[in-house]
Amino acid sequence: MRLSRRAFLGTVALAASSPGALAAADDRRLIVVVLRGGMDGLHAIPPLGDPDYASARGGLALGRDGTTALDATFALHPALAPLTPLWSARELSIVHAVASPYRERSHFDAQDVLETGGVKAHALGDGWLNRALGGRSAMAVSQSPPLLLRGAAKATSWAPSPLPGLPAAQVQALAALYAGDPLLANAFEDGIQMEAFAADALADSPDMAGEARKKANSFPALAAVTGRLMAAADGPKVVVMELGGWDTHTAQANRMAQPLTQLAEGIAALAAALGPAWSKTILIAASEFGRTVAQNGTGGTDHGTAGAMILAGGALAGGKVVTDWPGLDKAALHQGRDLRPTLDDRAVFKGVLKDHLGLSGAILDGTVFPDSAGVRALGGLVRG
Repeated sequence: MRLSRRAFLGTVALAASSPGALAAADDRRLIVVVLRGGMDGLHAIPPLGDPDYASARGGLALGRDGTTALDATFALHPALAPLTPLWSARELSIVHAVASPYRERSHFDAQDVLETGGVKAHALGDGWLNRALGGRSAMAVSQSPPLLLRGAAKATSWAPSPLPGLPAAQVQALAALYAGDPLLANAFEDGIQMEAFAADALADSPDMAGEARKKANSFPALAAVTGRLMAAADGPKVVVMELGGWDTHTAQANRMAQPLTQLAEGIAALAAALGPAWSKTILIAASEFGRTVAQNGTGGTDHGTAGAMILAGGALAGGKVVTDWPGLDKAALHQGRDLRPTLDDRAVFKGVLKDHLGLSGAILDGTVFPDSAGVRALGGLVRG
């Protein structure tokens, strides 16, 4: 039998370590989705109106048919069609030609910079989001928190298990066994509490419960459960999710449709599951780098520099593409091959943290993103 949250709270006293115990006074929510592998922003959000787009992209160039026009220049890839209602409701924005300070081409180093918020790889040992928590309850949808959420502040993790839940008697026995060791006791309590939270969320939708267990790696299914967790008054206020499949060195036109569909359906599922709480939520989806402008010899793209970020949420001042577009003329490309970055991703993160979660400029410039006073928070992203 799977232990519910209510049953669990009657079995083990966890008030001090429940996901809502350290929550800030407000109920604003933040979701960060790490798109691992290097998403091609020129494919996800094609600049169809750029005069050099078709020739620069070659066989990867998209046409107007099937895409959703965002403005005179940019469009949504057909696989992102589930996001169209959010765009119409001004709950979706795109940031384009954006990159971290990293300028090399290693996935591992680029992800380190993206998640630590530093200017070079392995300079910092914890995640910028952990440094920004300020007492808010946080959760990663993974077996263990990714670097983005690791650090001194408390954060937990959850992922669907293929194993059945523990009977209440076993939970009691293990709690008693670990009671003498604060480290083990706290870790056990956190794990069981989050599993109990998830059990309640899954119980709200038996069909989704079965789907989530059968498709443990289905981003939309996990997103639906995550949304229910976050919608609870005592649920986590900050969540990190991950989605892979973006390293499209071959056959990109076919391969990239799948992760784009997963991402779009997942964001739509979060919006639906959060319900009224969506109005106080912002989601940021970001990748470690973009990809080359021209396709390679195998119908794919290679590691690049600038790309696109996707922002969504009811608290977003959406309905716009934010960019200082550099163009795709050969002379305008970074190193003659990549979309040139014109915006630092830390400016986007700072803008959301400042205007949505209320962090001060001093904290953002000195603690969350050390020595970054030269990177100004991007304004206008959050509803006033």
